[in-house]
Amino acid sequence: MTSKDAATPPATYAAAGVSIEAGNALVKMIAPLVRATRRPGADAEIGGFGGIFDPKAAGFKDPLLVAATDGVGTKLRLAIDTDRHDQIGQDLVAMCVNDLIVQGAEPLFFLDYFATGKLETGVAERVVAGIARACTAAGCALIGGETAEMPGMYAAGDYDLAGFAVGAVEREQLLTGDRVAIGDVLLGLASSGAHSNGYSLLRRLVEGQDLDASAPFDSSTNLADALLAPTRLYVKPLLPLLSAGRIHALAHITGGGLLENVPRVLPQGARAIIDAKAWPLPPLFQWLQQRGSMEAAELARTFNCGIGMVLAVPAADAAAITADLAAAGETVFRVGRIEKGAKGCEVRGSAGLWGQGADWTAAHDG
Repeated sequence: MTSKDAATPPATYAAAGVSIEAGNALVKMIAPLVRATRRPGADAEIGGFGGIFDPKAAGFKDPLLVAATDGVGTKLRLAIDTDRHDQIGQDLVAMCVNDLIVQGAEPLFFLDYFATGKLETGVAERVVAGIARACTAAGCALIGGETAEMPGMYAAGDYDLAGFAVGAVEREQLLTGDRVAIGDVLLGLASSGAHSNGYSLLRRLVEGQDLDASAPFDSSTNLADALLAPTRLYVKPLLPLLSAGRIHALAHITGGGLLENVPRVLPQGARAIIDAKAWPLPPLFQWLQQRGSMEAAELARTFNCGIGMVLAVPAADAAAITADLAAAGETVFRVGRIEKGAKGCEVRGSAGLWGQGADWTAAHDG
């Protein structure tokens, strides 16, 4: 052995920047959070190589499984930059489980992926706590996940998130859009903010703003909190209506906005006509429109514009469904109708709406 070799310390994983101890500590810290999300069909402890779920124990007879995976996009950049990690987990869960519900599926279980350059257990625990709370609110079990510490892949303090959810629906209750009929009414459920879409543009529009100052459009909160309001979970209010067969189709308004998401659940020959005056454009979106001098069509295909979920329902049941959803805590607007025409969506507005100087129509053919 040379003198140089003798002076070289033994290689260790810790010296390379990975702390196995921190990972083990995190598992112990989050175990009670995960345990609190248990539901029928999932009662195992975390720590195994895979999570187990029993659909029969959950009460399903002839289920189809529906899976969804998503992240929270560059909204995560705002959360990291402003040291707000407690609610970003709800965004992760909501983006997945809201996608399951649009096919009629009840969320059963969720897995998360948290990756960072150096594991800060305090930050990770805050994120996972938010994930666990959202899973409980959506009625799904957090049955596992992965925490990856990868030095050199992320800048100091940065992390990334991904989520994976699985739900089940009885075969005859699967929503495919084939029940949508001409004359159906479109109901819109209010969003809680920008949810988790359009943030690459949104962050550009807020450049130079003091994120800790009062929001220019809402003096009751600061700008950072307004921009980071978590994505609304729509699962529990909608499940009873789905089980009763009262909804013809659902569209989760995510990337692509109203224009591109509504046509995804329509059959050929059905066209969604949405009236922009049917609900107030929230102040956040008014402010973003003004800062970016945005055209109505760009608003309608980038942001949710205040509507996080669209329902197609029979006209005769629209009033009763609205009342039931309102009783469940949702803010509901009658935003449009289904007409005969080329498959697609139109959002129509008059001068003055959405910051436009003349009457306008934004359209997307599906």
